[in-house]
Amino acid sequence: MPSGTHTIEIPVSIHNIWNFVSDMNKWAPLVPGYIEHEILNERQSTWAFKGDLGFMKKTVKLKIDITNWIEPTKVTFDLTGLSDNFSGNGYFEAEALGDNQTQMTGNLEITAKGAMGPMINTILKSFVPKTAEELTKAIASKIVEIEQG
Repeated sequence: MPSGTHTIEIPVSIHNIWNFVSDMNKWAPLVPGYIEHEILNERQSTWAFKGDLGFMKKTVKLKIDITNWIEPTKVTFDLTGLSDNFSGNGYFEAEALGDNQTQMTGNLEITAKGAMGPMINTILKSFVPKTAEELTKAIASKIVEIEQG
């Protein structure tokens, strides 16, 4: 399963990070290639984004199911492809290093299924880690911007 994990330290309290990542409306627009999202209920949303797979750009629609809210340290979620045969999961995890210093980790795993799955998974092996890193950095930057704003 193509996966990526990125860890970053930011000068913000773990509780302020939780306040941000516990609200999908705050971080969904930070997904690379973001087009739109819709909140279905407290634990479900749909997201649309443009994925740049190198040889093609593709609009992808996913359903996100939050599987756990573990305040203030972790949000876990499952992904289901609505436009394509994808499935996966991920999480955001925070670990307090001090009152105003937190280590934040973002993780993403996505697998393509079906006849084209093996070929698409080869491409996803570089796409998924890059996306996990970009999203984690974007969330960290936005939280720092809010805190210092």
